[in-house]
Amino acid sequence: MELFGINIGSTMAALMLGWTMFQQFFPYHLSRLLELYALKMAAFFYPYIQITFPEFTGDRLTRSEAYITIQNYLAAISSATARRLKVDFVKENNDSVLLAMDDYEEVTNVFHGVKVKWSSTKTVRPSQSVSFYPAADERRSFTLTVHSRHRELVTSGYIAHVLKEGKAIASRNRLRKLYTNNSSCEWSLCNATKWSHVAFDHPASFDTLAMATGLKEGIKKDLVKFSQGKDYYNRIGKPWKRGYLLYGPPGTGKSTMIVAMANFLNYDIYDLELTTVRDNSELRKLLIETTSKSVIVIEDIDCSLDLTGQRKKGTNGEKSKQEDEANAEEKDPLARIRKGMGMGMTGTRESKVTLSGLLNFIDGIWSACGGERIIVFSTNYIDSLDPALIRRGRMDMHIEMSYCCFQAFKLLARNYLNLESHELFGEIEVLLEETKMTPADVAENLMLKSDDKGPESCLRNLIEALEVAKLEEEAAKLKAKNSDLEQMVAKLEEAVKLEEATAKLKAMKSEENVAKLDSKLQVKEEEMGEDGEKCAAAPAP
Repeated sequence: MELFGINIGSTMAALMLGWTMFQQFFPYHLSRLLELYALKMAAFFYPYIQITFPEFTGDRLTRSEAYITIQNYLAAISSATARRLKVDFVKENNDSVLLAMDDYEEVTNVFHGVKVKWSSTKTVRPSQSVSFYPAADERRSFTLTVHSRHRELVTSGYIAHVLKEGKAIASRNRLRKLYTNNSSCEWSLCNATKWSHVAFDHPASFDTLAMATGLKEGIKKDLVKFSQGKDYYNRIGKPWKRGYLLYGPPGTGKSTMIVAMANFLNYDIYDLELTTVRDNSELRKLLIETTSKSVIVIEDIDCSLDLTGQRKKGTNGEKSKQEDEANAEEKDPLARIRKGMGMGMTGTRESKVTLSGLLNFIDGIWSACGGERIIVFSTNYIDSLDPALIRRGRMDMHIEMSYCCFQAFKLLARNYLNLESHELFGEIEVLLEETKMTPADVAENLMLKSDDKGPESCLRNLIEALEVAKLEEEAAKLKAKNSDLEQMVAKLEEAVKLEEATAKLKAMKSEENVAKLDSKLQVKEEEMGEDGEKCAAAPAP
């Protein structure tokens, strides 16, 4: 028995040595030719065809819609037969779950009496990028296997059936998400993605948004027209997207408006933080990773990056910045390394997104990737934005989020206090016309904070707050008027001083002129005296 084991071992070693020598010394083109013929021989005895659906298409820029749709379809049919499943909760506060095929799993499906086999595979390749945290490049795919005699049925009917059912399942199980972009330095980490998300379940809607009714209805009609306008946008030759600019003081409901728009259309939200984006190229990659039926948001865009300053910065500012960086490199040996990695002097990664890159993100060629996207900018100071950024065509609709009006107050009273009318409403209406108060401040005064205080107490709190705000506004106006008067008095005093100085100067010049004239007259008199003496001393003729 031991001799048999030794013979087996020696035979295996000889075969492995022979195979190694064959691979090393046999001509490459001949080995490829033999491999090709071997595959043809295997195919002759293997009567099945395989169709592969990879997760990514092209240069790994976008996920294949076919892959995602097939994944939804297989998740529905694999829960009862697959041995290994992955679990994804539909909602955080819901017991229902969504099961999906795990990697390297197989399931069988029957279509018109024909058995079809699906398998899930994953290929892991070493990352080609240079990083402190190298991660493997994972590529997943689904493979459909069926007998060759059913080729026509599968290619013409079954695949279309799978895609149709997968889209219907996705629509039923759709979980809306709130995304935020990861810092670009984390993209190369293991299993890292460009966007992170959480379940989006915000209760805000147009019914709870404090705004004038007419403006609100106009926005809703505009959103409905956009969501149903795929054919219209194709006909006019424009990408299926629309831009909204929300501007107004803090507390006027800009963020609430964004949520209401997303809830109204049942869209996802992508909250884009520009300061974590390294350059324009990464900004494009983030855009490509967004999905259709989404709202892409840049809040407080006037504070995100100094985009306007990049266009207006002079040579002195650039020279000063270069000198600071040069001095930092001399003092800190790591400064040069950080600079090469795209980091600033503080060690944080410095964003090099330009105004041009952001404009291309909004309505450039790359903005046409995908469709049915809404882009929303919000700002407290619209005058600080570059006109090129907010012109019509980029920001199609400008919405001013203003102070609370009486219509908005009545909606807040109905939502917060369940009141349609009250005797104090008239007084509040007059105060709202005379005083500026944001909807957020009005809502805070209307909120019931204890059980022992009723709606009337909240209304009186609001009246008191409005009266205080009115007094503060009048005091500010009086202070501004006093400041203007002080400036006018100061200017008058300066004018009087200037007039007195001018008069003194004129007087001084007049005295100087008189003195000069007296001096000239004295000189003349002396000259005339000398001439008279000369005439008297001369002999008579």
